[in-house]
Amino acid sequence: MAYAVEGMRNDIEILMEFLLNVTTAPEFCHWEVADLQSQLKIDKAVAFQNSDSMGKITSEELHFFVQNHFTSARMALVGLGVSHSVLKQAAEQFLNMRDGLGLAGAKAKYRGGEIREQTRDNLVHAANVAEGAAIGSTEANAFSVLQHLLGAGPHIKRGNNTTSLLSQSVAQGSQQPFDVSAFNANYSDSGLFGIYTVSQAAAAGDVIKAAYNQVKAVAQENLSSVDVQAAKNTLKAGYLMSVETSEGFLSEIGSQALVADSYMSPPTFLQQIDSVADADIIKAAKKFVSDKKSMAASGNLGHTPFLDEL
Repeated sequence: MAYAVEGMRNDIEILMEFLLNVTTAPEFCHWEVADLQSQLKIDKAVAFQNSDSMGKITSEELHFFVQNHFTSARMALVGLGVSHSVLKQAAEQFLNMRDGLGLAGAKAKYRGGEIREQTRDNLVHAANVAEGAAIGSTEANAFSVLQHLLGAGPHIKRGNNTTSLLSQSVAQGSQQPFDVSAFNANYSDSGLFGIYTVSQAAAAGDVIKAAYNQVKAVAQENLSSVDVQAAKNTLKAGYLMSVETSEGFLSEIGSQALVADSYMSPPTFLQQIDSVADADIIKAAKKFVSDKKSMAASGNLGHTPFLDEL
């Protein structure tokens, strides 16, 4: 969770007061929490088609959460356009963070599994994933390059991804419209890597298997240096564009400070991506192919394979 304020450099003390109020001293008035319950039920219903657990959050529970999670070891203060000494002095004067690590959370444990939701939709949405890598690790960089090697999706509105390895592989076995991309999510202690497909119901099996077989091909060392370099260039360009704005740059610095307790400059990140070897990419692909997987599918699933059929 990130809180950001923007203002004149000379108004740093006023800005810190705003941050103080929302981070270390939130009020959570009973009537305000009560007014949010109806919207929370709608959000829950839209996301999970189930609102049974909503409407039970109280002001006391919110205070307990903040007191046990908004602690010094879990928070980072980042500033742009302000000197470190000024920011440090303002923080010491205004921010009264609670010391300590807060409540210890259980380490993420990947378990695998399968969820199938049968509907009357003519399109089948399917995701096939395995455990990936934790953010900031060398393995995470390899998975990121693998994602862009396979195809991370279009980069412009209403664009296509027909030149990606996944799209080319699926197109060879299906004449019907489809969409396919790889995704890579990295968290503090684990991650997820997988392929996401959207296809006509009758062609779902062919599309999913063709996409999966393309990852297997990479795991079997079928990759070219040209494709690998193009994937690295795309990944680096996406990263640089994400930190072009003040908001993006601020978020990147804050995330790094929380996860790694340090900051890696963009040039250093680019060097790390360039240092990813073909063997690292192949190893990541092999991990996806051989490890325990999870699968979620929604639509008319008559032609959608089960997880054990892949």
